[in-house]
Amino acid sequence: MANLTNKTSRCRKNKRRTHWVLQAPNLNECPHCHKPKLSHRVCPDCGYYKGKAVKQVKE
Repeated sequence: MANLTNKTSRCRKNKRRTHWVLQAPNLNECPHCHKPKLSHRVCPDCGYYKGKAVKQVKE
């Protein structure tokens, strides 16, 4: 089994992990109901996608 020759410091480990961050999803405005929705997905509020009704939404 391999053994470490030098211990990785907390500072160096944390510098490497600086890019491990969650990002907020990019939301676009629905052209039909003007509410935020994920791009390339059916709007959960009105059920439209690319100007066409794709699914029925319960109110």
